[in-house]
Amino acid sequence: MVQQQTLADYVNTPPDSGSLNGGNFAAIRLHEFSDESLAATAVYSRKDFYKISLITGDATYYYREKTYQIEPGDCVLVFTNRETPYRWQIHSGGCNGYSCMFTGDFLPLHTYLRPANLAVFNDAGYSFLKLNEEDKATFEMLFQKMITEQASNYEHKYQLLFLYMLECIHTAFKLKPAPVNHNQTAAERLTASFKLLLNDQFPIVNPFQKLTMRSPQAFADKLAVHINYLNRALKEITGKTTTQFITERIMQEAQALLMHSNWSVSQISGSLGFDDPTHFAKAFRKATGQKPSALRQMV
Repeated sequence: MVQQQTLADYVNTPPDSGSLNGGNFAAIRLHEFSDESLAATAVYSRKDFYKISLITGDATYYYREKTYQIEPGDCVLVFTNRETPYRWQIHSGGCNGYSCMFTGDFLPLHTYLRPANLAVFNDAGYSFLKLNEEDKATFEMLFQKMITEQASNYEHKYQLLFLYMLECIHTAFKLKPAPVNHNQTAAERLTASFKLLLNDQFPIVNPFQKLTMRSPQAFADKLAVHINYLNRALKEITGKTTTQFITERIMQEAQALLMHSNWSVSQISGSLGFDDPTHFAKAFRKATGQKPSALRQMV
């Protein structure tokens, strides 16, 4: 059985919580790793967090069925996710560099971005990038900014840390432009089109804005396919149904509006397409396990 490790296995001092949405973030220098943390990296395991690492030194990285060798003098940028087990073997020459680690809920709720949807965390050729000296300096500067900001008392430092992390991701994208995939299946193309339609409706920026599509049939009609075919395609590619996707995205937006707006629950429920606040409250509680009012009181 593959183990799962937590952020606490790597960071001696627990990272701050409640940073953006209760998520955790920690930026570290690799030479500050304790012996226990180094031992944790050698265990083939899943993590409960996402990680971006800038590494120089002498090591071997085991990921999926692949083995990557980092020779002394090499510098690599490595992205790892929660789903795929991996491990590091640090050789006698040791390693230096930086890592930033964060849980999925560190990303702001008001953006539709989720770590699992970003290509760098889905392999796609970005998960392991070898850097030249100029690129190494660029990423070193970003990680140094993260570490400095993490130690500051700035009120909005976690919003800034999120932006530094996002800059790191987009800089990696610029190093290796996305390849054109001419071999997508019909189901993959339909799934991508559905996700684009769904996410284009968000964010909701004022209480008079209404969702134009919130039923599976509405999306099927817009995509000019039968609802059963849309469901089969999504299930095949993602393991989720059309209804699950729509509900998850609406509830994500509901949480963002409850936490980051001064709209009434009635205004929020109306903008998200619910007939009345009671129906919204029942759906929200079913999806999140708490009442809308309870979430607002936590902010």
